[in-house]
Parts: sequence; C-alpha cells; structure tokens
Amino acid sequence: MSRPLTVMQLLPELDSGGVERGTLEIAAALVAAGHHSLVVSHGGRLVPRLEAAGSRHITLPIHRKALSSLWQVRSLRHCIRQERPDIVHVRSRVPAWLTRFALRGLPPAERPLLVSTVHGFYSVNGYSAIMTQADAVIAVSDSIVQYIHSHYPRCPPERIHRIYRGINPDCYPHGYQPDSIWLKQVQAEFPALRDRLWLTLPGRLTRLKGHELFIDLIDGLLRQGYPVQGVIVGGAHARKQDYLQQLQLHIRQRGLQQRITFTGQRQDMREWLAASRLVFSLSRQPESFGRTTLEALALGTPVIGLDRGGVGEILQQVYPTGSLPVLPEAEQLPALISTVQQALASPVLVPVVTRFTLAQMTSQTLALYTTLVQAREGLVSGPGHARKLG
Repeated sequence: MSRPLTVMQLLPELDSGGVERGTLEIAAALVAAGHHSLVVSHGGRLVPRLEAAGSRHITLPIHRKALSSLWQVRSLRHCIRQERPDIVHVRSRVPAWLTRFALRGLPPAERPLLVSTVHGFYSVNGYSAIMTQADAVIAVSDSIVQYIHSHYPRCPPERIHRIYRGINPDCYPHGYQPDSIWLKQVQAEFPALRDRLWLTLPGRLTRLKGHELFIDLIDGLLRQGYPVQGVIVGGAHARKQDYLQQLQLHIRQRGLQQRITFTGQRQDMREWLAASRLVFSLSRQPESFGRTTLEALALGTPVIGLDRGGVGEILQQVYPTGSLPVLPEAEQLPALISTVQQALASPVLVPVVTRFTLAQMTSQTLALYTTLVQAREGLVSGPGHARKLG
C-alpha cells in the first residue's frame, strides 16, 4: 500500500500501565512508517511523550464506567467524521462501547475499520463481549486466544490475531548490571539489602500478585539458613492501603520486618530486575502476557513463575527451568521453596531472548492494519484464519 494510513487509538487515559505503553509504542511505529497517528483519551502524564514522538492527542472524557459517558458519543462521532481514520483501534471496554454507538450514527461508507486488543482476562459478560466484536481482534497471547474461543464463541476465529506484546532488547540488554553509583544509593536507602541475595517480586500491590506466597517463601528460606532478602518492587494505590497494612502485619507476625523490603513505586525497575538473584511471578490468576517476566529474562535474570497464562507461555519458550506447575494451595509453597533451593544451588543461565520483541509486535500490528485496509479496498483477500502473528 503506497498511501499513508490514519489510525486512531482509543483508551481511557494516558497515565501508566501496559495498555498505555502499547498505545505509545504503536503510535511511534505508525509515525516512523509515515502514517498518521491519533490517540483519543482523557489525557494523562504520558501525553507529552506521545506528542513528542509525532502523534496527535485528542482529549475526550472516555474513561468513566458510568452512563454519563454516553454523553461523549456525539463528540466522538464528530471526531471520527472530522479525522476520517482508516482504522479505529479500541483498547478498553468503555471506549469500545462508545465507539460502537458513535459508528452507528455514521453512514456505512464513512465508517472506519474497527480493531480491538484484548489485553486481559476480562470478566465474562455482555459488557466485556464488546472487545470481541471488531473487524480484527488482537489477542496478546495464546492464553487470550483460548479465552476468547472458550467464552465468546460468536467471535469468528478468522478475526482473531495473536500478536504478543514485546520489549526493546536495546533497553534490556542481556547481562546488564547497574552501576556502582546506583547500587550505593539503593543500599543507603535500604540498608537491609547489603550482603544478601535479592529475591524480587515486581508489580503493583494487589491481592492478585501473590505477595503472601512470596512472604511465606522468604520465611521458609530463612528458616533453612539462606541469606536472602525479599524485595517487593511496586507501589500501592490509595485504594490499596488496607492491603499494604495487611501485608505488613503478615510480615510482623513472622518476624520478617528486616528481611522484606518494600521499595514503593520506582522508575528504575530495570536496575532492580538486573540486580536480583531471582525474580518471581506468583499471581493468583493468569497474567494475560507478563511483560516484567520478559524484561527480567531479557536481562539474563532467572525468573520463577507459575505455569499459566502469558507468563507460562514466556517461560516455556524462553526459560522452562523457571516454570513452576500450579498446585493445590497446600502443595504450592513446598514446591516453590524446593524450586528456589535448586535455582540457588545450581543456577541455570538464561539464554539470550530473541522472541517477544517490540519490533515484531509493531511490524505485525501495522501489517494487520494494512491488510485490513487493502482487503476493504479490494486489493487483497482478508486476513487468514486465526493467524498467530507472533
């Protein structure tokens, strides 16, 4: 296709998170390829970064899960009519519903092609079904493909396209280690880290991330004489302060106040991952992808994670040594302790990661956009059956 495309991505806000990061990455790739990139959201701290990379941001309050959001349908319809995008790419449920109502008010000839990305294991109901009702549905892992097949069988298989999320290997070079200045600063801020093996659980503080299991792991290892320090890298939202207090109580009851470090929200996650002896993914529910797991492995840091969801897929393909079967609760902790003991006693090197790259993700997504537009214009046949583009 010789002519540039105009692609409009919609999401609630541009503050932080995997959805936001993916939006910026695709926007930058569109601009680099000579296409026109538009992003519609309520705004946020990432807007300047988006615009600095050549995209245009349109501010609309499409972030609230409330009936009042329906007032934005007319504004969104006007925006689509004015910008005339070839593709509208919805990345969240509220924007997807608003887009559906906005497009209904346009003549068929003026309606853009619709792409959605299913970023997570949404609750199964009619509200979530909107993410599977597009001309093309991107699933971020094989686990998400299976989720769609199982719960939304009306979504035609040929419309589903698995495109793994990806990272830039230049930002996570294999073997990278933080410099001595960073290490001294961190040890001055958290003295308990000195002369200990850092076992790290990254991620925001929510009940789903498996913090209790991680704390019990550290307790079990210390009882057996291992010089470990549990490190929890991630902040607690204002709504999660009660959960943080529960974790701290859990720690005090085991006498681990000096052996578990809470770093809070950090902007230097790469350094924490690289400096750790082991990184963990212990979520109580499957992760749709598992970007932090991939980042740690790309750096060469071993990851031990439960074999389910996107994390399980990454580990099976990159570092199967770190894959831990999901077991009944009474058996999970002993199996985890045993796996960590083996990892500390006989480390297995992480190979250089060549899959799950940002370049693969962006090129496959842009190729899908182009194929959809060409099919509409009669230049090629439509995308193939349930394509796995990653």
